[in-house]
Amino acid sequence: MLKQFLNLKLSQKLSPQQIQLMKLIQLPTQAFEQRLLEEMNENPALEAGKEDEYEADEYANDDYDDYDDAESDRIEADDINIDEYLSDDDTPDYKTQVNNYSDDEERETPFAAPISFHQDLINQLNTFILNDEEREIAEFLVGSIDDMGYIRRSIPDIVDDMAFTQGIYTDEAMVEKMLTVIHELEPSGVGARDLQECLLLQLKHKTPTEYVDLAIDIIENQFDAFTKKHYDKLLQKYSVSNEQLKKAIHEIERLNPKPGGSFAGNNKVTENVVPDFAIRIVDGELELTLNGRNAPSLHVSKDYQEMMQTYKESKDKSTAQKDAVQFIKQKLDSAKWFIDAIRQRQETLFVTMNAIMHYQEEYFLDGDETKLKPMILKDIADMVGLDISTISRVANSKYVETPYGTKLIKEFFSEAMKNDQGEDVSTLEIKKILKNTIEEEDKRKPLPDDQLAEILKEKGYPIARRTIAKYREQLDIPVARMRKKI
Repeated sequence: MLKQFLNLKLSQKLSPQQIQLMKLIQLPTQAFEQRLLEEMNENPALEAGKEDEYEADEYANDDYDDYDDAESDRIEADDINIDEYLSDDDTPDYKTQVNNYSDDEERETPFAAPISFHQDLINQLNTFILNDEEREIAEFLVGSIDDMGYIRRSIPDIVDDMAFTQGIYTDEAMVEKMLTVIHELEPSGVGARDLQECLLLQLKHKTPTEYVDLAIDIIENQFDAFTKKHYDKLLQKYSVSNEQLKKAIHEIERLNPKPGGSFAGNNKVTENVVPDFAIRIVDGELELTLNGRNAPSLHVSKDYQEMMQTYKESKDKSTAQKDAVQFIKQKLDSAKWFIDAIRQRQETLFVTMNAIMHYQEEYFLDGDETKLKPMILKDIADMVGLDISTISRVANSKYVETPYGTKLIKEFFSEAMKNDQGEDVSTLEIKKILKNTIEEEDKRKPLPDDQLAEILKEKGYPIARRTIAKYREQLDIPVARMRKKI
């Protein structure tokens, strides 16, 4: 039996130019600058700077389609599905630097030649007197250290791996010996095989004191009780006062559980954020500016337009000339489109951020995060008449410099929840109140999630315990037991 089905599919189709515009919009300032340089390198008809004494549109309306030999190769807009071309992964990686200034278009940040974490450790090895065998083993151990500073593999596995992959034949005793050399390197704690060993290595590098010695004993012999914060058990075990234990715990808390992560050159991407916008308060009013690096001066090459005009006036039009003019026309059209796309990008960025600024005006005037209103992408899209996807591309990777620091724009968006008065409040406001409540708690008796839920309910925010747990995790705040102090 045959069944006939009607399947309707609605897909949004955009032209190649519209797709490129969407990609330009989602680029943050430094990535946009890189894209601009690439375009200028690829298109000689696109030039930087203001155009003097020349009408840029002089030939804009000239029709050269008679010489368009590539007509059959044109891409039809109906053949392109935007979903196949746009994704959140299209934004390239970029190096940025945190700057709290808006006139950064004239500033350049010098970068020192980076040295890797592992190369730094190898350089330190050169200060030790080692024979060839010891050096090979030590360098292999350095290569086995992860970015956090740990060696996660067992000694027998390392011995086997050296034999099979490097042809280095040794025994566990020699590897253990070389591991003690690795443990002398900086940062202290590097080459540890677990957290306990990492903390012990760092404590043993400290100047011995009563409290350091106690801390070493605790980590060496009472590590489980320490990690579970069973302080009563530790007080009973060592017969010390609260103050003595507190100072020993303080010595441990000052240690670095990820020694490799502290190495300045270990970051794969240097986080340097250049704000795309700046908000100032002038005479009690908010003032928005777009980073000047997003508004470069560009114009179409005068030389290329003159070449096109010369060809137009020529009576002898050979095949070679037609091929040349086709190339020139393509570059001119591309340059004019790119200039227009940048102008549209500027307008889109500005109107979107301007709407966000006015929507969250109370917050931007005094910086009180509890005054952030519930705001979703659709709210801003409706205000400016743009698609939600466009608003998302502006918000996801752009930063704004405010009187209260440089902020990622998407952080101003949040869902709404009802308070006990039936009013919509931002989840950001609730998280801020939760954070303040935890900061003010008695650290000797930290509040569990159910008590936090009761406190917020008393403040007018009826929230379930599981929601408290979710918000606490999003704020990177540990459970009550792990917040306990003596």
